[in-house]
Formats: sequence, C-alpha cells, structure tokens
Amino acid sequence: MESKIRRKPVAVRASRIRRDPVRVEPMRVMTMSELRRAEAKARDREMWSGVGGVALFGAGIAIASVALGVITFSNSDPTAAAKAARFEQCYAAEGGNCVADGDTIQIAGEKVQIAGIEAPQIDGAKCEAERTRGIAATVRLPDLLNGGNVTVSRSVRDQAGRTVRHVLVNGEDVGQRMLSEGLARPVGSSEPDWCAPSTDEQQS
Repeated sequence: MESKIRRKPVAVRASRIRRDPVRVEPMRVMTMSELRRAEAKARDREMWSGVGGVALFGAGIAIASVALGVITFSNSDPTAAAKAARFEQCYAAEGGNCVADGDTIQIAGEKVQIAGIEAPQIDGAKCEAERTRGIAATVRLPDLLNGGNVTVSRSVRDQAGRTVRHVLVNGEDVGQRMLSEGLARPVGSSEPDWCAPSTDEQQS
C-alpha cells in the first residue's frame, strides 16, 4: 500500500522591511527679481574672472619688459663695453670698440662723437696737410683711450647741433687732451688752420 506524503502549505508573511514612499518635492519657480539677481551675479563672476586674467597677463608682460630693459641696458652700456675691450682703428677692429677719426669713436658698435672738439678730416680733407694731421689725430686717439678706464657721459647737443658725449680716461677729458696736443680744435673755431703750413714746414 503506497504511502502518500502530504506537504503542509507554507504561509507567506508580510515583509518586516518598511518601505516609505519616495517624496518628490515640487520644483520651485523663481521670480523675475530672483532671476535678475542670479544673472547679475553670474555676470559679475565672469567680469572679475576676465579682469583677473588680464591683470595677470599684464603683470607678466610688465615683468618681461623690465627684464628685457635691464638686459638691453646692460648690453648697450657704453662705459661697461669700453672697459671690457681695447680700442683699435675701425678699419682693422675685430670688436665693437674702435676709432673712426680724431673726434669720432665707436663703443660696442655705437657711434660716439667726442664733445668739445673738431679733429682734422681724412676723407673730406681740404688739403693734404689737413689729411696728414687727421691721420695723426686718428693714430693718437686709441693710445689715449687705452691708457685707462674709459667713461662716457650721457648724450648732449653742442653748439653745432651735434649729438656728442664727454669721453674720459681715468677721469681726464679726452677732448681737452686732444686740444692741448694740437690734434683738435674747439667746436666752431677756425684755429688752428689745418691747411696752414706747420712750424716745421715754415722753418724748412
């Protein structure tokens, strides 16, 4: 006789986990005045961000300009360049310091007209005597410049309208030295006359 297995029904109990309903907050609509204030704040943030960026950019440019200015001044300072190299004749000079004629030199490649003097010309000489004296002045000037520390003043305008500078060696004015040696004459003067015979020529 077969035995029949009876299964008891399982009762389903309610879940003990409490599920609260999800509450959806209704969207709040902003008034026109609130919208205007929000837009104004956004514009202010954008404006100050832009101003800050421009200020930082400007500061960077200013710093770079100052640095460039310092470098340029250091590299183009005639006095510093004159102390660093000797003077030669410009036609044979390898550096930037040289003598063009009896009253014109170059320092770091920059032309400097010596204040207070006019030297005899070589290329534009009115006579052979002036040309000879011009050569003598041009040969003498580098000897004076190489005799010590060279300093150069700021540019000024002389009575002839030229842009000139006072050039000194160990504190002594080179122009005055050229005058005292008879290798130059004061600006605007016709004495000495470069084409007049020299004392040696008159005696011979």
